[in-house]
Order: sequence, then C-alpha cells, then structure tokens
Amino acid sequence: MAIGSFNSPATQAPMAEINTTPLVDVMLVLLIIFMITAPLMTHSVKVELPRTASVPTPEKPVTLQVSIDADNTIFVADSAVDRNSLESRFRDAVARDANVELHLRADRATRYETVAETMSAARRAGLVKIGFVTQPAPGAPH
Repeated sequence: MAIGSFNSPATQAPMAEINTTPLVDVMLVLLIIFMITAPLMTHSVKVELPRTASVPTPEKPVTLQVSIDADNTIFVADSAVDRNSLESRFRDAVARDANVELHLRADRATRYETVAETMSAARRAGLVKIGFVTQPAPGAPH
C-alpha cells in the first residue's frame, strides 16, 4: 500500500494497487457452487447387467521381426532381404494379416539412414504398428 507524505497533501496521486479481496471472494463463492453442483452432474442410469461365464480369448498379434545388424544388412525373420524387395515383403505380411505389428531391432552401430528407410518402406506397405525392441539398461527395473 502506498503511503503519501504529510508535508504536501495537494500532490497526492491516486492509489495504483489492485484490490484482490473482491476477486478472492468471487473465487471462493464459485468454488462452493462447483463443490455443491459437481456431485449432481454425475448421475447415471441404473442398469443391472447380465452375468455370464466366459473367458476372454487372448489374441496375440501377428508380429513381423525385422533386424538390422552393424553392417546395415536387413533381416526379416532370420533371412537376409535386399532393400529393393523389402517393401514387397512388408506388403505380403499386410496381405496375410492387416493388424501385423513390425518389431524392429537395430544394432547400436546401424546407420540411422537404414533404420529410416526400413520404417519408410513399412509405412508405404501399410504397416501402421511399428515398435522398437531394445535391451533394458543394467540395473534398470523390469
């Protein structure tokens, strides 16, 4: 709060501070209103669901294992594949199952360009689920 001097009362300037008390009062009133009305907004329809004895079928997704070694050689399921025929192999996998997942393992020394080209070929072939397989760091929680 600004306090003026008593020597010159004619040169007092208006107080330029914001009074936050009304703002706090309004916020507290809104808080109380929301606390009262929030439980009323969570109404639900009472429905008694039927009971059945069924077991969900654990469907494992079809995975396509792709590995890239340190020499930038691409392997699809343990067989070496030429980069030109990689996209057709991916298209064949998508034709067999549209929900196929690509699990990509790349050596630490692999060039990023090879990984990017492999991912690009997978996207062009219609693979939408691409995952990177890594090793956990020593001492890291599993």
